[in-house]
Amino acid sequence: MTTRLRVLDDGAWISVNDSREVRVSELWRLDAPDLCECALTDLVVENFQSVGVDGSTVEVRVYGQCIACGATGNTGWLPVGRVRGGEFVELDRSAVRRVRR
Repeated sequence: MTTRLRVLDDGAWISVNDSREVRVSELWRLDAPDLCECALTDLVVENFQSVGVDGSTVEVRVYGQCIACGATGNTGWLPVGRVRGGEFVELDRSAVRRVRR
């Protein structure tokens, strides 16, 4: 089964099968030591750079800012959800997301 993934509206949305599923302006908790020196990064997602899939996991690269220390930058690949039975299931928004290297 094919799943269409796209970044829409100049990086404001992730579309999965032509449905807007994930948006910017969310606060994500990350384990991202390459982004800032905080033990866990509280990142305000400002822009989606790219979207891809690793198995059934939908992943994104984002640009954002840590609200604790002010560091800004691009992340590595972060999971945002899974495709199960042709349907997108978003990850729990309170989960700590780990950057895939």
